[in-house]
Order: sequence, then C-alpha cells, then structure tokens
Amino acid sequence: GPHFHLGCSRNRSTMSKRRRPSSYSIATFVLLWFVAETSSFVSINPPPPHHTYMYESCRHATAANKPTSHLFLAPQQLGSFQELIVSSEEQDERRVALYDWSAHETIPFVAAWDFQKNIVDGHLERLSSSQDSSCQFLTSQSSHGKDCVLLLQHDPVYTLGTASDPGFIRSADQVDVVRMDRGGEVTYHGPGQLVVYPILDLRGYNQDIHWYMRALEEAVLYAIELAGIETAMRQHDVTGVWIHDHKVAAVGIKARRWITMHGLAVNVEDTSLQNFEGIVPCGLQGRKVGCLNDFLDEPITVPQFSKYMKEALECVFRVRLEEFESEFL
Repeated sequence: GPHFHLGCSRNRSTMSKRRRPSSYSIATFVLLWFVAETSSFVSINPPPPHHTYMYESCRHATAANKPTSHLFLAPQQLGSFQELIVSSEEQDERRVALYDWSAHETIPFVAAWDFQKNIVDGHLERLSSSQDSSCQFLTSQSSHGKDCVLLLQHDPVYTLGTASDPGFIRSADQVDVVRMDRGGEVTYHGPGQLVVYPILDLRGYNQDIHWYMRALEEAVLYAIELAGIETAMRQHDVTGVWIHDHKVAAVGIKARRWITMHGLAVNVEDTSLQNFEGIVPCGLQGRKVGCLNDFLDEPITVPQFSKYMKEALECVFRVRLEEFESEFL
C-alpha cells in the first residue's frame, strides 16, 4: 500500500477564514494523484466558511523565514481541517485504547518507536483478514489491531525525518540523534514536553493525509485553549502551533496503508526548551521556540496538560479514549 511521510474542530466560534490554496507544488500534485490512483481516496463537501481553515501553498519562503543557502524547505501547510460528522451515540461506539505514560518516567525514543510498530503490525494483520473498518475500534479488552493513542515524555533526543537535512543540527554533543521514518525536519524531544502518538486507521476518520495533519493541529489548539491560552494559532505555510510567533507544538507523521504513526509534541514546561539551541527546529531558520508556561500566569505540568489533550483528541476525532496498562515500556 502507499506510504506517506509528512511533518515538522472542535467547532470553535473564533475560527479564522483562510484563502483557498491558489496553487500546489508539482510534488504535492504527484502525491495527490498517487493517492487517488492507488487507494480509496475520500473527499467530503466543504463546510460553511466559518468552519473552515484553508492554507495557501507557496513556492518560496519569505526572507524572514528563509533557511541558509544550502538548505531548502518545501511548503508544508496544505489541506484543511473539516469536522467529522459523528453522532454522540456513534462516538460512544468509537472506542480507542489509551496508553498514558505522561506522568511516568521519561521513555527512550526507540522503545516507544518499537511499541508503535507492534501496534501497526496488529492493524496490518487485521486488514489482511477483514475489510470492515469498524473492526479498528475496541470491542473487548484486547487492543491488538485496534486504534491506540500513546501519551508520554521522552529521554532527550534529536530526531531526523526520512529526508531531513543534518545541516539543521548545530551541536549534538549531549543528546542522542535518531533518524527515523516520519516526515519533517529535525526536532527535539525531552522532559517537560508532551508527546502524542495516535496509531489510527484513517478509514474510520478521513482518508486524507493533509486533513489528518490539520486535525492534529486542531486538537492541540483546543487543548491549549482548555489550558487557558486563547492566542494559539497556525501560521502560513508551516506546520505546528504557534503562540506570539513562538512555536510550541510540532507535527510529524508516517502513514502506511492509512495506518498512522508518530504524531505531535507540545512544549509544556520550561525544561522542554533545553537543547533546542543545538538544532534549527523543524528547519525554520530564525524562528523562536516556546513552551506553554511562557504564556500562563500559573504554570502547569505535563500530566495536567495531558488531561486537556485527551479531551481535545476525543472531540476532534470523535472517539472515546479508554485507558489501558502495559509493561512493555
């Protein structure tokens, strides 16, 4: 099946209007043609304007955001978020396993990566024996082959996507570096940052990779609003979530046969900003990185913010999260 690598609504009355994309890059056109030709691509009717975020493709970075001369960033912010139409009764049946280690000790990146792979393998096994998309949701106490969400904090690590330019790493003397199978440029994970890995079969949501990226951002926007910050937003042509020109959340994913891996990271506590000086985060030269506590009068912890994140994920993806325990990690 097709593989995708992409990286670094809740019906909110404050949603801003964006212009429809005026053009797409050749690479984006080829990607969308490939999806349409090799899979059951799903399109949905546009919602009313006040429910829509639209993002305009751009071929050139602005002078303020332009990387160094030998490094190039393609336009990232494509597609739009549109709400899923699911009744409350249907949502109650859309049960997703939740593994919440956000309050536990930090977890090595490779261990969490291996855990994700095991979940994906279960999905692929399910797909080889059944095409019933409803089978992706929990029907018993077993999460094998079912949609899952992981919440955790990592040991300090720099991660590179499949095509990331190592030139964006300035210094890695004290931090491990892992090249892995997501999209996007280099980013940092460490204590004080909430990492969210949804392993979902998009057949039960919307078979549109760009929609999924925007949905992850929408969940972060809602969670940050629940935490008491009303100024979080997307920015033109780049992924992630920003507060006053500081990037506080990054997004990077992989999808195989519409099964997602990896996900998002939100800088919550001050400690999450340590080691960012060793990289150009997400390849965005000259841009600032921040954490939620920079913009809150009363600081919060990662476990506290994870509660808001759970509520936001349930709302955006129209699911019910059910906590599971695992000693795997």
